[in-house]
Parts: sequence; C-alpha cells; structure tokens
Amino acid sequence: MWFLFAILSALFAALTSILAKIGIEGVNSNLATAIRTVVVVVMSWGMVFLTKTQSGITEMSKKSWLFLILSGLATGASWLCYYRALQIGEASKVVPIDKLSVVITLLLAFIFLQEEFTVKSFIGCILIGAGTLFMVI
Repeated sequence: MWFLFAILSALFAALTSILAKIGIEGVNSNLATAIRTVVVVVMSWGMVFLTKTQSGITEMSKKSWLFLILSGLATGASWLCYYRALQIGEASKVVPIDKLSVVITLLLAFIFLQEEFTVKSFIGCILIGAGTLFMVI
C-alpha cells in the first residue's frame, strides 16, 4: 500500500509543479507560497477531523512536537525557495534539481537514521545526480 501512496505522491508533486508554474505568473513567489500553504493547512486539518484523529494531539511527545515543528520549518523554507526558483526558472530545469532531495535524503537517512546504504543505493544516487546534470545543462 505504501507504494501506491508513493506513486500518488509523485503524481501530485508533478501536478504541483506545473500548476504552480502557471499560477505564479505575475504573483510574488512568497505570496504564492503563503496561499498554497493556507490551502495545505485547511486540507490537512480537514483530513484530521474527517478521520477523527484530532484527539492524538494531546498524546504527542515533546520530541515529536519538536521534530514536526522543525520539519515544518524545513518544508516552509523548501517551498519558499522552490516557488522563487519556479518563478524565475523553467519548470523543466527547476524540478529535476529539486528532486536531488532524493539523493540528499538517502545520505541523511544513512547518517542520522542508520538506514542501510547499499551498492544499489549508491548507484541510484549516481544515476539521479547524472540524470539531473543532463537535464539542466
């Protein structure tokens, strides 16, 4: 089931890029990010209440709060940079560079989460990096 959600995530991320590139024309990138964020907040809380999981908020540990807040700050910074890059660059060049996050995530997961980094992972990182380079030059 995780694979289906991962595929859907990729599909929606692709749509996000194209829809954002069209929508950001003539709009300040920070304002566009703020509008997008409000929509995401409303949608996320809607899902929480729809699934009746709001009671879990009181059961969260301080560690979870801290890391979710830090993750939110990283997401905000990423979105601000992404929208600015989309505004001034071509989507076909911005998106592949943004997807280098896959390589960075694999490295950070190995360093901080002690996740396995295999020869296959290494080759994948090299191929993603090379593919990105070919797409943007």
